[in-house]
Amino acid sequence: MTDEFASRGLRESATFDRTTIAAIQHAARTGIYDIRGGGAKRKLPHFDDLVFLGASMSRYPLEGYRERCDTDVVLGARNARFPLHLSTPVTIAGMSFGALSGRAKEALGRGASEVGTSTTTGDGGMTDEERGHSKHLVYQYLPSRYGMNPDHLRAADAIEIVLGQGAKPGGGGMLLGQKITERVAGMRTLPVGVDQRSACRHPDWTGPDDLAIKIGEIREITDWEKPIYVKVGASRPYYDVKLAVKAGADVVVVDGMQGGTAATQDVFIEHVGIPTLAAIPEAVRALQEMGVHREVQLVVSGGIRNGADLAKCMALGADAVAIGTAALIALGDNDPALDAQYREIGSAAGFYDDWQAGRDPAGITTQDPELQKNFDPEVGGRKLANFLRVMTMEAQIIARACGKAHLQHLEPEDLVALSIEAAAMAKLPLAGTSWIPGQAL
Repeated sequence: MTDEFASRGLRESATFDRTTIAAIQHAARTGIYDIRGGGAKRKLPHFDDLVFLGASMSRYPLEGYRERCDTDVVLGARNARFPLHLSTPVTIAGMSFGALSGRAKEALGRGASEVGTSTTTGDGGMTDEERGHSKHLVYQYLPSRYGMNPDHLRAADAIEIVLGQGAKPGGGGMLLGQKITERVAGMRTLPVGVDQRSACRHPDWTGPDDLAIKIGEIREITDWEKPIYVKVGASRPYYDVKLAVKAGADVVVVDGMQGGTAATQDVFIEHVGIPTLAAIPEAVRALQEMGVHREVQLVVSGGIRNGADLAKCMALGADAVAIGTAALIALGDNDPALDAQYREIGSAAGFYDDWQAGRDPAGITTQDPELQKNFDPEVGGRKLANFLRVMTMEAQIIARACGKAHLQHLEPEDLVALSIEAAAMAKLPLAGTSWIPGQAL
């Protein structure tokens, strides 16, 4: 098609391309802004813009089949009596029951437990399926308070206080009426079939000092047993991480703008927040300046897809990562085998992001009882476990090539950047030089 236009002397505008024209015409025709799921689609500096410097003469690699490269991580030992001991630093991010089907939540718990890692509840509370199949379950405490239950705080293995999300820092959640079934409505104390919008800030505090009070309350409720995370959307990570640590967080989660969401405004997803790659060094710098790097763990999320991304996060200073969109894809989201069904609802396999609509033929992002029958939580759990193992092994391959006996031994010195933008954001030298853009030579 492009060749046809070019042969006719037609040139598409870079500013007003066909996607932009369609969006303007849709807004003019309907008076409605676009709501969708997923994360930022625009091209951003990302982990593909970094490469590792494998060992050669100046570094000594490890033999893959004879020398160990460990992957375990402990989260929350700063204050909690029972920190999480995980076998892999890949965790499952918070995704709510409501946004996902109960079967999908069960599958996330099954897959995470099979490989010895944690999964996270999301907005709307804890389900029996998820708790029953999760060895390590993190309970999210959100501004909406939907489904919040002190007994569930005690039943969880850790608590994550959510202040923001990478896809929409400064904004609240959204669950449209077609997904508010009787069960979802009952857990959230909402009317059935009515659109739900979560609050964008916690109702009982106005600043960091109130966060410290809330952390203290939760520690008392849980008898100081559980690690307490604080999650922020990446916008001002240097200051947010410092404030979270000062308030008493055991773990800080920083979520970049490539992180997914079940539903929010497209303009929010594409134009608010900063890339994950830019957020990590700032978060690490904050922890280092406070003298708590590695004592307070840093979990990074937002667009993490494979073991290479995991290894790069670890090298930049993270202790663990959290995956959401990749986990859903591993369960079966956007499966090419379902392409015909996706096309019937106006999308296609590989493009489907109308998670808010509740019409997912994979049975993952829906509350429709008939569509949910398409998803087997046992099969989905096994697929997720396989994916988590592969991610971990890929990271081990890279770590051994860099001469590291543990994923946490990876360091910035093992990386270089392939673009000026990535070098400046990650604070790494441009490949083949010693130049870090923005720093004095």
